Amino acid sequence: MNVTTPVALLLLAALLTGCAGRSPAPQPIVHVPATSFHSGAEDVLFRALGLVGTPYRYGGNTPAGGFDCSGLIGYVYRDAAGVSLPRSTRELIGMRAPAVGRNALQSGDLVFFATNGGSQVSHAGIYVGDGRFVHAPSSGGTVRLDSLSNSYWQRTYLKAKRVFSPELARNP
Repeated sequence: MNVTTPVALLLLAALLTGCAGRSPAPQPIVHVPATSFHSGAEDVLFRALGLVGTPYRYGGNTPAGGFDCSGLIGYVYRDAAGVSLPRSTRELIGMRAPAVGRNALQSGDLVFFATNGGSQVSHAGIYVGDGRFVHAPSSGGTVRLDSLSNSYWQRTYLKAKRVFSPELARNP
C-alpha cells in the first residue's frame, strides 16, 4: 500500500512530536472480519499512530494504563479493526498468518525482533509504512515511531507477518 500525502504528513507529525525516548504453544488462527483488507490496515495505521506518546507499562494493554509491545498490538487491532490477536509476542509470531519479506512490508504488518540476543522473539511492533513502525519499546519510555533502517532494529529484526491479507479477508 503506497503512503499517500496525508499519511506521510501524519507520520512526520507523529515523528516530530512523539519520538523522544531511549533507544532501545499451538498456532492460533487469526479471525479477520470480511471487510476490505486495505481499509482495516489503514484503520490500524491511524489508531497506532494516534497512540504515540502513551506511556510504556509492562503487561499494559490500554491507553489509560499504558502498553507493552504485545498489549499495544492487541489493543490497536481490536479497537481499530475488531480483530482479536494472541497476547504474547511468542504467540503472535507463531500465529498462522502469511510471512512477509522486509521488501514487501505493508501498513498493518507485524514486525518481530529478538532484542534479548539469539533468535527468540522478545519484541514486536506495527509497520506503518515508509520503513517505520510503531511500538512500545521499554520501561520508562513511551509508544513511539521508529525506523527499521536504524542499526539496532536491523540487527535484531526476525520476521514479519501479515494479519490483513486478501485470502484471510475472503475466508473469515
